[in-house]
Amino acid sequence: MTNILQDILKDTNYKLSLFNEEAEKLLIERIREKETKGKKQYVVNCLVRDKEIVLKPEEIVRQLYLDKLINEYKYPVSRIKLEHAVHFGREIKSADIVIFEKDRSTTEYIIIELKKPKLQDGKNQLRSYCNATGATMAVWTNGNQISYYNRKDPNYFEEITDIPSVSQKLSDILNEPFTLKDLIVKDKILKEGKTLKQIIEEMEDEVLANAGVDVFEECFKLIFTKLYDEMQSKKDKERISWDIEKECDCEVLADLDYKEFIEYVKKIDDKKFRQLEFRNKGETDTDLKEKIQDLFDGAKKQWQGVFSNDTKINLSPSHLSVCVSSFQDIKLFNSNLQIIDEAFEYLVNKSAKGEKGQYFTPRHVIDMCVKMLNPQRGEHMIDTASGSCGFPVHTIFKITGKLFSNADIPEEEKENVLKIFGIDFDEKVVRVARTLNLIAGDGETNVLHLNTLDYDRWEDVFKTEQWRDTYNDGLKRLKILRKVEKSNKEFNFDLLMANPPFAGDIKESRILHKYHLGFKGKKAKSKVGRDILFIERNLDFVRPGGRLAIVLPQGRFNNTSDKEIREYIAEKARILAVVGLHQNTFKPHTGTKTSVLFLQKWNDDDSEPKYYCPKVDDYPIFFAVSEKGGKDNSGEYVYVKNEDGTKKVDKHGHYIIEHDLHNQGGELPNGIAEAFVEFAKGEKFSFAEEA
Repeated sequence: MTNILQDILKDTNYKLSLFNEEAEKLLIERIREKETKGKKQYVVNCLVRDKEIVLKPEEIVRQLYLDKLINEYKYPVSRIKLEHAVHFGREIKSADIVIFEKDRSTTEYIIIELKKPKLQDGKNQLRSYCNATGATMAVWTNGNQISYYNRKDPNYFEEITDIPSVSQKLSDILNEPFTLKDLIVKDKILKEGKTLKQIIEEMEDEVLANAGVDVFEECFKLIFTKLYDEMQSKKDKERISWDIEKECDCEVLADLDYKEFIEYVKKIDDKKFRQLEFRNKGETDTDLKEKIQDLFDGAKKQWQGVFSNDTKINLSPSHLSVCVSSFQDIKLFNSNLQIIDEAFEYLVNKSAKGEKGQYFTPRHVIDMCVKMLNPQRGEHMIDTASGSCGFPVHTIFKITGKLFSNADIPEEEKENVLKIFGIDFDEKVVRVARTLNLIAGDGETNVLHLNTLDYDRWEDVFKTEQWRDTYNDGLKRLKILRKVEKSNKEFNFDLLMANPPFAGDIKESRILHKYHLGFKGKKAKSKVGRDILFIERNLDFVRPGGRLAIVLPQGRFNNTSDKEIREYIAEKARILAVVGLHQNTFKPHTGTKTSVLFLQKWNDDDSEPKYYCPKVDDYPIFFAVSEKGGKDNSGEYVYVKNEDGTKKVDKHGHYIIEHDLHNQGGELPNGIAEAFVEFAKGEKFSFAEEA
């Protein structure tokens, strides 16, 4: 009977990741097999109703949650009722679990909903139940995800960290001390099985859609502010790491899986830790808004050039209260930024970014490119269509050996970090990118708001006072890399990685005349695909012997009409590799089939061995096609599962995406990147790791 629960739950949306093995074991011990009318059924004696019930998927979750209510929260069975009738005029519905007030045995206190495997369906059901009964708190769970709510008024559900135990009040939950340790242990992303994107969608349904504000701007401000609040606790982060290292030697610490890490964190004494401020602690809505605005003002001073000094949070106090409650239990300082990326991609696309054919590159694609091009300390790298700055930030990870955290980058690494650049023409995503780059780069950034293709107009942009105030430090560092002084056409970057926009054509003759690929013979073309001009422009950014990775539509490699483009590339650079990405890689935004082109510019000068790439007529090329793209046909990420069907996490606490592009630090089988690394060693590429 050891797998009996999983057998019953098979092919349903119910999971058991919220419950411990001991609780599952005790439930299994209570199960009996029974035959009714020739059909085998599993039954169990209900903890509350004290009668035999058939064990269906929903009932498994209910019995396990009842066990928590009785044995962990210590609610007496006398205060709990199942299938409680809730009246809606003449209509009567049944609430799955209801806990009643201690002193008023007929007054509903907490309502728990299990019937709806999808959160929004369950939340809508809870809202109606709470409004009909007057219950102040509600819980939704399907055994895999869980959400706790306080019914602030008939219109708004405010998220809370937990429900009170039998000896607590709601105010105890709201006012309990909350440190970085608590945030790590109670991180909603893992504990409740949600994504930041899903939480923002909930907030839209709850308040944002009718708040009369720019959803992107207000969510951006809150994420920006919360990152700052977490960063203020960086000394506590160092203390946590130090305490765990004291418990076990460094080699073991590096090998800890996430569950072991959490168990160590739970043991740490955090009495002297800083209290996180980005929290709704039951103060008035006006006081809460004043507190969050003060935090936002501190963040603007810390990370300048993202918001103007006079920018305010525009959400009303009551709307802000709901949003803070939704965000407060999410740990944003996670090492690979994916949870933030997904949220910003969703928000930016609401601002019509998709119409420009530019989409954020999934992190596992970025990591493949970084691993294949092998950036080193001291090298200059740029992304000419940087979006949220995935390529630059992951290059920083590679050269510093440190993932995204709220710990300082060592002083000796900052010089290398300041050799990483990003350019994008979309002001919204530049601000997102600057935020992530400022934090990853420890306070300085080279992310610039420029139109990569229209480089003749850059000097006009440089003259504007507002632009210089924000970007001047990065511009000074960029100018040093010009191939010709006072010319913005060619640069001497060592590496370039980019996913340029590939929708739409460039039709301005003024721009087309600047490009070789803007002509057919001696005749100027009337229009050219934006991604085609990016190919030429990107090659101009890189020094002889420099390396490039460019995401392109698959048609550029196949179409007979694009032969001249392929010939142009082959004349300028050695084609190192072509990796065909899966059809679903950029879904749900586009189903365009794409490939990544890897190049090294020809260079016959052998004075710098790392950049030596002598021109030859015939050479081998690495080809690969991804068969596991990490997304399904709807564009949702596909995750590696544990035996019980729950999503597997890596040692950093991130869900592991199922793909074949690289081995993700040993979490997955070797993939395309590892195969290329071996190919590069065999071909003795100048940038390859030594065999």
